[in-house]
Amino acid sequence: MLRTQISLEPEMYKRVKSEARRNGISVAEMLRRALASALHPAVSAEKPWMRFAGTLESRDAGSSRSVDEVVYGRGRP
Repeated sequence: MLRTQISLEPEMYKRVKSEARRNGISVAEMLRRALASALHPAVSAEKPWMRFAGTLESRDAGSSRSVDEVVYGRGRP
């Protein structure tokens, strides 16, 4: 991993730090995630829906087990 330095306005730094704390991650990790999202990795033409993978976070540890209920309004088949 490379180390770099950036300059932020005080208000932006305050907001980034607060959001990172809320997510239980470091400011550096918060910025890495934001950059990864902004730089959209190449998406296969066979799976264009993959560009959305990982873009939503429910903060519900059981969300992967309850996706049918959330998406379709019913339990798993």
